[in-house]
Amino acid sequence: MKAHLTRQTFIAGLALAGFSLAAAPALAQSAARIGAPAPAFEAVDADGKTRKLSEFAGKTVILEWTNHDCPYVRKHYNSATMQTLQKDMAKEGIVWLSVISSPVGEQGHVDGAKANALSKSRNAAPTAVLLDPNSKVARAYGATTTPHMYIIDGKGTLAYMGAIDDKPSASAASIEGAKSYVRQAVAELKAGKPVSEASTKAYGCAVKYAPVS
Repeated sequence: MKAHLTRQTFIAGLALAGFSLAAAPALAQSAARIGAPAPAFEAVDADGKTRKLSEFAGKTVILEWTNHDCPYVRKHYNSATMQTLQKDMAKEGIVWLSVISSPVGEQGHVDGAKANALSKSRNAAPTAVLLDPNSKVARAYGATTTPHMYIIDGKGTLAYMGAIDDKPSASAASIEGAKSYVRQAVAELKAGKPVSEASTKAYGCAVKYAPVS
């Protein structure tokens, strides 16, 4: 085995093995801060439409980083917990954006047609699926894992970032009894209360970043 493995290869290898890993410090640097304005972004969705955060002004927005090949993501989709959460949030008038940041050649990369096919086959219900193969949105938010969740309130302020729940496991059995940080944060925002656990440690597979161009 060569001694001079690149950091990207090392991170990808751990992710393929199902390890939870925070991205390299350089990748994790971002403008995303709890209580501060959420970083502006634009990205093309799975239907080829350019979407901007600004178009959802006045609405609560949830960002979900995803990779369909990640065992942690599969846990939440195979059990329908993610889809149920998406649909429940839609009933509250909340915008749900699933973000796919895997670049070409990396695990989880899809084009628009495949992204739409995945949503249909899993009965997923995001407002839109954003394709971020250049990792620009991921870098803006410092997304490190799939899933990695962010909640932006109606004033455009980042109100929550971190894990989807308190069970950092890829096992389906861990879903039972899990506390949903996302549901908790949304309920507190709706009640006009500060989010009690505004930042938690995200868990899952490492987000694959494209090289900085």
